Amino acid sequence: MDQKTGKIELIGTQKIKVNPELYKVVDFLNKNLKEYNLMFGLSKKENIMTISVYEVE
Repeated sequence: MDQKTGKIELIGTQKIKVNPELYKVVDFLNKNLKEYNLMFGLSKKENIMTISVYEVE
């Protein structure tokens, strides 16, 4: 039986000013693009948010 490795590779990041609506965008992208093996993350530090794009195997 084959098992997936669960490998996650960071494709890129972008830093932007804090925008509370960005969480909705990341949620939308994750729900609609997971079939393409893409995953999106969002982090916040002070007044900067970082959106990350990952390829998932």
